Amino acid sequence: MKLTTLICCGILIAFGVFAAVYALSGFDLLLFLCANHYTVYRALLSLAGVGALWLFFWLVAFRPTKPLS
Repeated sequence: MKLTTLICCGILIAFGVFAAVYALSGFDLLLFLCANHYTVYRALLSLAGVGALWLFFWLVAFRPTKPLS
């Protein structure tokens, strides 16, 4: 469970870096890494969505921030 959460966090951080490069320079690094293959590009974007849904589930189910209050 912890490994899955760390992998999903890493995926979302990587996609955040790709989005920042695109926002600041206009160069789509993810599309470049996919060699302009739009099917692979969309599959990787859906992977980011799955990672975000997993982290949402993890935050709701396990409430890691509850001891902080």
